[in-house]
Amino acid sequence: MAGAPANDSSSSWVVEMEKMLEHTDPSAEAARWRKASIYRVPERIKHQTKAEAYRPQLVSLGPFHHGSCHLLPMEEHKRRAVLHLVKRARVPLGDFAAAVEEVADELMDAYDGLDERWRGAGRDGFVEVMLTDGCFLLEMMRTGRLVLKGKPLKDYAPNDPVFSIHGFYFLRPDIQSDMILMENQLPLLLLQRILAVQRGTSSPSAEDINELVLRFLDCPLDEGTGKLGLHPLELYHKCFRDLQPNVSRLGSKREDTVPSAAELSEAGIHFEMSATKRVSDIDFENGVLRMPLVGVYDETEKNYLNMMAFELLHRYAGNDVTDYIIFMDNIINSERDVKLLRSKGLIKSGLGSDMEVARLFNTLSKGAVMSPFCKLLDVQKKMNDHCRKRWNKWRASFEHTYLSNPWVFISLVAAAVLLVATLMQTIYSVMPFYTKNS
Repeated sequence: MAGAPANDSSSSWVVEMEKMLEHTDPSAEAARWRKASIYRVPERIKHQTKAEAYRPQLVSLGPFHHGSCHLLPMEEHKRRAVLHLVKRARVPLGDFAAAVEEVADELMDAYDGLDERWRGAGRDGFVEVMLTDGCFLLEMMRTGRLVLKGKPLKDYAPNDPVFSIHGFYFLRPDIQSDMILMENQLPLLLLQRILAVQRGTSSPSAEDINELVLRFLDCPLDEGTGKLGLHPLELYHKCFRDLQPNVSRLGSKREDTVPSAAELSEAGIHFEMSATKRVSDIDFENGVLRMPLVGVYDETEKNYLNMMAFELLHRYAGNDVTDYIIFMDNIINSERDVKLLRSKGLIKSGLGSDMEVARLFNTLSKGAVMSPFCKLLDVQKKMNDHCRKRWNKWRASFEHTYLSNPWVFISLVAAAVLLVATLMQTIYSVMPFYTKNS
């Protein structure tokens, strides 16, 4: 009935919504979205791809997977890491907690959709998780540095299940894998604060922190601006990207697909390895497609899916890895294409068969969209233009038929010589007749 007073529930809803009106300003909303860099992967993405690819298998880092039953065994070792780090630093544990507490709000803001149980009364629990996980990661990276340098781990038992030579070599691959999962990230600001208290000096530089993480992940060291990375996944992602936007593609005709690698080869296109391993280093000039070598191993699918999820969810991550995966899906349709690229030294596979490699690239790009700014669109257009020219097809067919086998080529040359010889013999036989008549 019109004019009837609103009930308590609806009026409280109105009051709550009116309080939020002041936060609808675009600049305020932009500032809010800019703070987040660690996200939960949407369920629709997990259903489209592979849900287990986004779940840590050995250790939880951060609040999103903290307390998961299958990760609880590592909690004891994480607490031991805190004790060893604090004892070696000879600094009270409270100083470490206070340093993390100072930046707790900033750390919370990094997690998009952080559960309210970590705020307010649960704030101390959040600080505990951050400090514990940060110390564990730092101790694991320290263990790696000492082991690889052949130095002893004096403050850990030689048979320690985690922080020992044996523990490092057997657990490192799983820890590396868990470190680059979208939902399992720690802000690098946390590591910087813990190290500052441990060393008792000024805060370590951004370059020091970035280098520490990149070395543990076996990534090339970034020679960028020296800005502190957001988290390990962002640093790992940077090792693969660097595409420059190609604004000239906007408004022009899109060509999202190209012939497969085998078809490109049949059209006379040659394949060569590019100078770097960055996914941006793909180019096509004068009938030659240059690409970086891609390694395909057990963790490759998981790594690419999490980098693609980061690009989808983080506004400032770009679309480079996603564009690259779509490009690879376009030129790989079957094991025949994988075999060709492998023979050219462009794919190094640790999987069981070429068919598995083809399946991986064909499923990775499910639901993904290539950026309209991507330079790979121009690469695809150049390849398509090359394939459309009949002369290129005829030349490629000739090379494939007669120049791919030396014996076939020798037979062709012999036939040509025989034909010329026969023609010359005929001419010399006919010439006396015409000379005599003249």
